[in-house]
This record gives sequence, C-alpha cells and structure tokens, in this order.
Amino acid sequence: MEVVDKVENDVGPIDILVNSAGAAMRTPAQDLTPSAWRAAMEAKYFSYINVLDPVIKRMATRGSGTIVNIIGNGGKVASPTHLAGGAANAALMLASVGLANAYASQGVRVVGLNPGLTETERVAEGIKAEAKLAGATQEDALAAALRRIPIGRMASPEDIANVVAFLSSPRASYVTGVVISMDGAQVPTVV
Repeated sequence: MEVVDKVENDVGPIDILVNSAGAAMRTPAQDLTPSAWRAAMEAKYFSYINVLDPVIKRMATRGSGTIVNIIGNGGKVASPTHLAGGAANAALMLASVGLANAYASQGVRVVGLNPGLTETERVAEGIKAEAKLAGATQEDALAAALRRIPIGRMASPEDIANVVAFLSSPRASYVTGVVISMDGAQVPTVV
C-alpha cells in the first residue's frame, strides 16, 4: 500500500498495472514441504495481490484502468518440478478472471497472460532443474524443451512485452476476464 501511495503521490494515478514475478523455486515433488508451498504462494500469488488490491480499488473509484497479470502456463499444466509455483499460478488465474468480473462494470479490465518458455534466467533455472531430475545435461534438456514447442523457439521477452502493450491499450478495450496462453502452441488449448 505504501508503494502505491508513493507512486500515485509522486507520479499520479496508476492507469495500467502490469504484474510480473517468477520467484517460485523449482522443486521436485519429493522435496516439497508445507513451507515451500507457502513460499511459492508468497513469491508469486501474494506479491501480485499485495499491489493489485489497492490499485484495482483506486482504479474502480476513478472508473478506469487496466491490469495485466503475467502468470504462466504452470497453473494449467502440472510439472513435477513446478507444483508449488504452478499452484500459485492457478490461484492467480482464478483471481484475475474473478476480479475482472467484479470490476468490469466500474471500468476496470483485468487480463491474465500465460507465457510459455521465454528466454529468461528464470527459464534457464527451470531447464537446469529438469536436467537434474532427468539425469541429463542442460543442453539435452534445452533441446528437449525446444522440441516440445511447435513454433520451434522460446518466446523472447519482447514477444511478451508486445502482447502486454496491446492488452494495456485501448485497442484491447473489450478484452477482460480471460487468461491468454502464449506458448508457441506447446499446449494447444481452446479457451
């Protein structure tokens, strides 16, 4: 709340909020503990909610605003090394569409975006964990991951930013209450 107050006092009302965090640790299922599950929820779910809650209420009071939550497909597709983080992603998907429904009549849009593998340090960490679990090299794990993406490559951070810019713009003024997958057709889904 203090950060939101400071931003709005120093810069002005927040019209667009983009939440993006990927701090949930990749942990094999057999190594999960209740504290690891809680840490994943803190790192991903509550880091979004702590900012989203005061911002969406202020946007509703002003009658406009857009929130884009960059979440991740881990909330739709269970991975043995990303169960706790995936659970946080699933909770964010539900919160995103639920809040969109609750606040649409007050002029606020909320959209979730589920990127697949993206060229980031976070994904490199996941590839390393997958390699360890499979007893493979990181190079082999990366090659296997790329073979599962029909488009043949990971997304670049710019690919994700371009979609976020569109979703945040007036051109997407009727898009709300959905979670959009963006994974190069890795998990072909009808939404």
